[in-house]
Amino acid sequence: MSVKPEADSEGSWYGDDFEKIDRFGSTSAARRDDLGEERQMADWEDESSEEKQFSSHPESGRQPLPVVMETASTVMELLYWRNLKQSGFVFGSLLLLLFSLTQFSVVSVVAYLALAALSTTISFRVYKSVLQAVQKTDEGHPFKAYLEVEMSLSHDQMQKYAENAQYYINSTLKELRRLFLVQDLVDSLKFAVLMWLLTYLGALFNGLTLLIMVVVSMFSMPVVYEKYQAQIDQYLALIRTQVNSVVGKIQEKIPGAKRKAE
Repeated sequence: MSVKPEADSEGSWYGDDFEKIDRFGSTSAARRDDLGEERQMADWEDESSEEKQFSSHPESGRQPLPVVMETASTVMELLYWRNLKQSGFVFGSLLLLLFSLTQFSVVSVVAYLALAALSTTISFRVYKSVLQAVQKTDEGHPFKAYLEVEMSLSHDQMQKYAENAQYYINSTLKELRRLFLVQDLVDSLKFAVLMWLLTYLGALFNGLTLLIMVVVSMFSMPVVYEKYQAQIDQYLALIRTQVNSVVGKIQEKIPGAKRKAE
């Protein structure tokens, strides 16, 4: 014979159950939050390095890749003539190539360079073969050391070069978009003045002559500036003051020409 529970004991039993359910529900909710955070961290760890870079840096503040910094450092060493032999070889080769292009077509220049290289290597190979036959020695192929050098690019190297090219292309496209769509009116006006000056240079010189002038300037102006930096900075400050004065007058007369910062 069962005993019917009293009202107060029954109420206490239901109250205990509700307390257990409430405690279980709150624990489950907290555990769901923890699981959500764990899944979010797992998704973040599964992202590729490229996605992390774009999510951690704004579009305009993306930091240059290490390979870009290494390339820029190498170029600066060449332009400042830190190593006379390397800078002289690069400078002379570029000038010789450009002067050759002013006299011959690209196909002719490439063909002549290939013939010159082949003539040198074939002559040296024949000379070494005759010398070995006369001296009755067996030194092997004269270019054996170079033939055994690994010439293929690894996957990591290809990825570095691809990232380098991607960074430069994206930066150039963003800058051109900013200038041509007039995000900043003053910068777009400066760019237009520069293009206008280039039209006069293009009328006076052809493209190859301009390239020769650019190469000579690149290998001479950094060294001159490094030597006479104080005097050049003084004149540049005067020019900058005059330009800023003219730009300020233009900004006052053209509506919307003032920078956003002002």
